[in-house]
Amino acid sequence: MLRALIPLLIGLAFAGDAMTAPAAFPPAFTVIAHRGASGERPEHTRSAYLLAIEQGADFIEPDLVMSRDGALVVRHENEIGETTDVADHPEFAGRKATKVIDGQTLTGWFTEDFTLAELKTLRAKERLPQLRPGNTKYDGRDEILTFDEVATIAREATARTGRTIGVYPELKHPSYFESLGFDPESRLVEALTRLGWTGRTAPVFVQCFEVGPLERLHHRIETPLIQLMGEEGGPADHPDWSYAVMARAEGLRAIAAYADGVGVEKTMVLPRDAEGRSLAPTPLVADAHAAGLKVHIWTLRAENFFLPLERRSGLSLRPDFMRLHGDLAGEIRAFRQAGVDGVFSDFPGIAASTR
Repeated sequence: MLRALIPLLIGLAFAGDAMTAPAAFPPAFTVIAHRGASGERPEHTRSAYLLAIEQGADFIEPDLVMSRDGALVVRHENEIGETTDVADHPEFAGRKATKVIDGQTLTGWFTEDFTLAELKTLRAKERLPQLRPGNTKYDGRDEILTFDEVATIAREATARTGRTIGVYPELKHPSYFESLGFDPESRLVEALTRLGWTGRTAPVFVQCFEVGPLERLHHRIETPLIQLMGEEGGPADHPDWSYAVMARAEGLRAIAAYADGVGVEKTMVLPRDAEGRSLAPTPLVADAHAAGLKVHIWTLRAENFFLPLERRSGLSLRPDFMRLHGDLAGEIRAFRQAGVDGVFSDFPGIAASTR
């Protein structure tokens, strides 16, 4: 009798698996790998993205700038002296330049002065070697990626892991690039259209510190949009505006007309006192939620240098004190208690472990 029931029991077990609803995406608490697992690998590299996915990230984040021939290139900034070995290439010595970008004067090498083929000859390096000396052993291993290549990493990982891996691109300095004759918005729309990622349920958030690009994208695609804001300053395309005013209840209601959420500097949610200790939460999360906006915060890092005073560890007299790792998990839990919907973290494994 038992032997006869075994096939039926097995069939019911498989039927139960088949009827299980897929996990909601994005999850209620979303882990965004800030430039990949950039606390453990040079940022924006294949190695960093793959490690972040392995550690449980829901999204991988590429910052997007442009090459001379119009490719969407993944770098933290269009100045690449800090993040690549371009200075070691004598054939590119003459490309070094000084430029003003969003009011800031920078000297170095800039992606818009290189073709994609030329950028592909460079290799990534650690941007913060003083704080992350262990990451320097990976210098020179990874090439510069395009947005399409990051999308492929996410799609292949989705198929491999059975988890949806999203992509969270940031348009960097779009007004600056437009002033040079580029059209980063259209390039991104073309890419998202080609990938089938222009709908409300696409595994994508598009983010930007500027306002105009998001307003225009709102009318071109249905992909979820995120308005980035910092504690200081304001959007480069509206120099008379401030993020502080935009983060008030009325400002958040205005943002909700074109965006689905805000990505805010973490001290805009949990400010700090003069000694660096965390204070009580501001009204920002409640006001954003009342306006129908998600709240994602940036950027959560494990090193003492980035943590509030009460989360630091070790003896402050140690010469390596600032690069020691403190209680990042505790900081993330504090933000979860404050009601945020997700975090950008250089250590997505720690962020995922708090769920």
